[in-house]
Order: sequence, then C-alpha cells, then structure tokens
Amino acid sequence: MKKKGKLFILLDNLKTLTWALIIALLIRSLLMQPFYIPSSSMEPTLLVGDRIFVSKLTYGYSKHSFPFSPNFSDKRFFSKNPQQGDLVVFKTPADNRTDYIKRLIGLPGDQIQFINGELIINGNKINREPIDSLEPIRCGNFLLKTNTYVETLPNGVRHLATYSKEGTLQNTKKYIVPKNHYFLMGDNRDCSKDSRFQNDVGFVNNLNLVGKAKIIFFSNDTNISSLIKFWNLHKSFRFDRTFKGL
Repeated sequence: MKKKGKLFILLDNLKTLTWALIIALLIRSLLMQPFYIPSSSMEPTLLVGDRIFVSKLTYGYSKHSFPFSPNFSDKRFFSKNPQQGDLVVFKTPADNRTDYIKRLIGLPGDQIQFINGELIINGNKINREPIDSLEPIRCGNFLLKTNTYVETLPNGVRHLATYSKEGTLQNTKKYIVPKNHYFLMGDNRDCSKDSRFQNDVGFVNNLNLVGKAKIIFFSNDTNISSLIKFWNLHKSFRFDRTFKGL
C-alpha cells in the first residue's frame, strides 16, 4: 500500500509538471515570450542586459511563432500588418533560426536609401532633431562618439537613433522592399547588422516575424556584474528601466 501511495504521488507530480509545461509552452508560443538583449545594435533604445516581453499576438502566427520553427505551414494565421517604427523580433533570413530585434523602417514597396548620412524614404528626407544624450553608446566593448537624434517616420512615429560621428554608412544604394517583406534597422545605426546588409540579413519575409517588443521587465548592466563578479550584482540593476514600455 505504501509503494502504491508513493507511485501515485510521483505520477500526480509528473502530471502536474506536464500540464505546467504545456501551459508555459502555449503562453510562450501564442501570447508573450521573454527575450534577452545580447548586443548594442539597438542602443540607446535597448541596452545589453535588458530583458523584454514580446507580444506574439500582435502580428498573428507562423511556424516561427513556435519553438524550433516546425515546418507545418508556409502561411501566416490571424495575420496583422506591422507598422513603421515597431520594434520587431524576427528570425534572420540567413538561417531562419536566430532571433534578431530591429526597428521596422520600410514597408513593402518602399524605397530606402542613405545619402550623406541621412535616412531617405521614398525620396523624402526623414526629419530628425538632435538631442543631448547622456547615455554612452557602445559597439561591442567599445564606446562610440555619436550624435543622437529623434527621428520622425512618415507615419508620425518618433524614436531615438544614434549615428557615429565617423559614420560608416554615409551613402548606400537604393533598397526597394519586395512584396511581403520588410526593411529593418538597428537604432545604433553604425553598429548594427540589419537589412542594409543583403548577404547577412537583407529584406525580412512576413513569415519570419516573431512578434512586437512591448516592455522591458528587467535590466542589469553586464559590464558591471557577471557570474565572475557576482559581488557587484546589486550595483548592476537598472531600476529605472524596470517595466519600461517600448
């Protein structure tokens, strides 16, 4: 009787754990998924060490909405169009596996170009207002000398963008966004591998969209603290970024 009792408890715990995993998987796949920001390509908007929640519901669902991108369909279900200025998590077209986060700049049919370091969309120069930024802008382990602007996209969305004073992409070719694709760029314009690099990222197919970044739920500065420097952990917390909307 005692052995049966222990077996019952074990099976009951396994059943509870299984249901918990199924519910967590459904929430992660259909509603909200957490992501960690590992690079400086989105500074000053997103910093290395930010943890964000991404809405899966916003754009609908494709095979890339689910873990391991199971190849069950080449369609998007309950599809909703993203908007210029959205912070989009997507599977990079290079391998359809790696998650990137960038800002959506160009919609299907748009023409994107940089001329003398300024962003041009459909022949119109994007308005940008310089601001004084106290945040140091990084590129990997290096600090950049930058100018930070508030850019206003054609649909009125305003966002921060930073450009190196020794800009590397002052002039580019004209990119024409294909049907069902999008053009995405990092806010840290001279330290971002994005749609400007056609062999690495290029235009992003609608199917590759994973979701829209909604909120920073936790952040800590990994330059101050790590597993090796655990005694500095309390100094690394960025409390001002906790539950910050995006």
